[in-house]
Amino acid sequence: MGSFVPKLALLLLLALPATLLLKGPGASAQDLTEDEEAEAVDEDVVDDVTAEDEDDEAEVEDDENAELTEDKEEEEEEALLGEVKASPNADTTILFVKGDDFPANDVVKFLLGFTNRGPEDFVVESLDASFRYPQDYQFYIQNFTALQLGTEVPSGRQATFEYSFIPAEPMGGRPFGLVINLNYKDISGNVFQDAVFNQTVTVTEREDGLDGETIFMYVFLSGLGLLLVVGLHQLLESRKRRRPAPKVEMGTSSHNDVDLSWIPQETLNQINKASPKRSPRKRSQKRSAGSDE
Repeated sequence: MGSFVPKLALLLLLALPATLLLKGPGASAQDLTEDEEAEAVDEDVVDDVTAEDEDDEAEVEDDENAELTEDKEEEEEEALLGEVKASPNADTTILFVKGDDFPANDVVKFLLGFTNRGPEDFVVESLDASFRYPQDYQFYIQNFTALQLGTEVPSGRQATFEYSFIPAEPMGGRPFGLVINLNYKDISGNVFQDAVFNQTVTVTEREDGLDGETIFMYVFLSGLGLLLVVGLHQLLESRKRRRPAPKVEMGTSSHNDVDLSWIPQETLNQINKASPKRSPRKRSQKRSAGSDE
């Protein structure tokens, strides 16, 4: 028994290092595998983030390219259409004399101010205005006569121009696009155009004055009143005619100047016999005889 314990201890001492050696490499290999898996996951995450960043950068680049392409196309279209822009060295202001009221068939007047803020002189050539279709400003409804100016505005100076136009009468009560353009150029020959006013306005109907409808209404009312007066007059006349005429009794006359010579004597005798009274002739004869006595 005493010799068995040392042998058991020696066996344990020999078995422990062997066990450690066997477990050591396995554990390290397992640890290495877990680390590799973690690194692989990290690499996948990094790759995903990098791919997303690259996609975002690609989208941004595509948007920028699209914007540049659109700007370039707009510039090309403007160049093809020959559109002229305003000069950055010039400022314009506009003032309507009657405010925002645009009556039909009446004068609309406005004042336009031009300020030259550049180093070169400008020559204001013309000023024009027009009514456009509100849904599409390319369609002209009414085009007004352009005002030819030919005024030179030196650097740092201002100029004011007056313009007036008359909207057509059938345009009253409807909205239209009002476009007012100022055309000018510099000494170098560069041509500019400034859309001083480009908005939708409503043309109002005139309240003063007489139009065709008002005149027709007055004539109709006058004729109706005259017809009413004539009808009343005829009604009164018809009532007067229906009344019976008053009877007038005429008495016998006792004047001596009655001429009975045209009645035959026989007729007078018959009258005297039929009437108990004396005839007027006999009475007149008797009175004349009495007067002679």
